[in-house]
Amino acid sequence: MNHFKTYLMATMAAIFWGANFNLARPVIAEMGPYVAGASRYVLAAAVMVLIAQMRKEAIPAQHWKAYLTLGVVGVFGFNLFFFLGMETSSAINGALIMALNPLLTAVLGYVILRDRPSTQQLVAFPIGIAGVAIVVLGAGAQLTIAVGDIYILIASLNWALYNVLVKKMMPKQVGGIANTAGIMTVGAMALSIAAIMHGDHVVVPTIHAGAALLTMSLGGGVLAYLFWNASISNLGPSKAAIFMNLVPVTTMVIAAFEHVPPNHAQLLGAMLVISAVTFSSVSVSKTA
Repeated sequence: MNHFKTYLMATMAAIFWGANFNLARPVIAEMGPYVAGASRYVLAAAVMVLIAQMRKEAIPAQHWKAYLTLGVVGVFGFNLFFFLGMETSSAINGALIMALNPLLTAVLGYVILRDRPSTQQLVAFPIGIAGVAIVVLGAGAQLTIAVGDIYILIASLNWALYNVLVKKMMPKQVGGIANTAGIMTVGAMALSIAAIMHGDHVVVPTIHAGAALLTMSLGGGVLAYLFWNASISNLGPSKAAIFMNLVPVTTMVIAAFEHVPPNHAQLLGAMLVISAVTFSSVSVSKTA
């Protein structure tokens, strides 16, 4: 039963993250990318701070440099470019580009922390890049790249950098919920400042967009993080990374129900990206 719960939590986290790509479109259409990003994490940060208070986990001010760096990179940088990207990128494209994240994390881990990638990761990386290139460029002769796809790639790089910096900078003597509350609070403040500087005004969404925003904040923000952390603690990061393959699958299934099925280029790219990440993760977990 314990393994079942762990697998269920990892699955739910991936499903929430996959759904974010579908949910983002109606939110951005009504609120714009800057206000949407700020609103999502103001809600998520408020809930995380409340949970930390209920658990009596204080957010230590002496670690403000770590929270500032991680909040700017992992919350502000990722979400700003995520919402900017989803203005023009499709949900499926965005999810498949983000699916490359475990391999990008391995590359940045080597550059910053000198954590040498395994042979399997080195083999998997160009395969994953090829899959993303097929998705972004489309079918054969259409050599055009949507600006939104570039933004999503930048968002993925921000998240990969965040994953590496967490290992280096996250205060280890502080509880995970308190750390996350501190990081989310900094990110929410930075996103709010960006929205104000961009000249955007607070927008009250319709019920449809409001429900999507709430699901992104609580499901794709708070619950996904809590589920994912619990999964990593039981499975380890290598085995848990395999569940990230459910992110683009979830996005594709939801898009199909919305009458936007994947095209041939997206299906081929998905096969390459998912195969590369699975090969890399399974190989690492066997040698760990």
